[in-house]
Amino acid sequence: MNATLPKEQAHALSEAILRFLGHIPDSQRHPAASPEEAARRITGAAASRAATTAGVLALPPGPLAWATILPEIIAVWKIQAQMVADIAAVFDKRAQLSREQMLYCLFRHTAAQAVRDLVVRVGERYLVRRASYRSLELAAKKVGIKVTQRALGKGISRIIPLLSAVGVGGYAWYDTARVARTAIELFGSEIEHELPAPADDILETEPTRT
Repeated sequence: MNATLPKEQAHALSEAILRFLGHIPDSQRHPAASPEEAARRITGAAASRAATTAGVLALPPGPLAWATILPEIIAVWKIQAQMVADIAAVFDKRAQLSREQMLYCLFRHTAAQAVRDLVVRVGERYLVRRASYRSLELAAKKVGIKVTQRALGKGISRIIPLLSAVGVGGYAWYDTARVARTAIELFGSEIEHELPAPADDILETEPTRT
């Protein structure tokens, strides 16, 4: 393995996270009479899709195995981001969905230290703290490093492609279910937002709809 891979991969993942935060997915879902039940259905479909996507990308053997790690991670993130937007929608909170909440839902379980200050639970409600671009960039870097460390182990496991595909697919299913659990807890509660960050310090990509 190239010694520069971890550093390059961490940087690429950080950049991918920032692109995600610049455009939160729309949702075709509507507020549901039973949002928890609707969210469970959304979770099941997204987890199955993530498992299939990750499993297929884990099949190539040899050097190609390393080349598919980054596309696999980003593909699963896209599925999870859409799932978070859909869950927010069935709880009638899609219009409130911010980049801070998206980052929190996607990575609370894998890089808790990186996102702990973005969304804080206070009793039965959640406080969403508006983050500057620099704060989000720092959080993205921390997540990139954490995810890269995990990805190295996954790359080593790809020596046996078929076994790897099953394991990677299973982990993607489990990871997606954990993201969904965080989203359901968040959007099923009362959410308060701090004042926005200064206008000259916002994310310099397509604006988030709030």
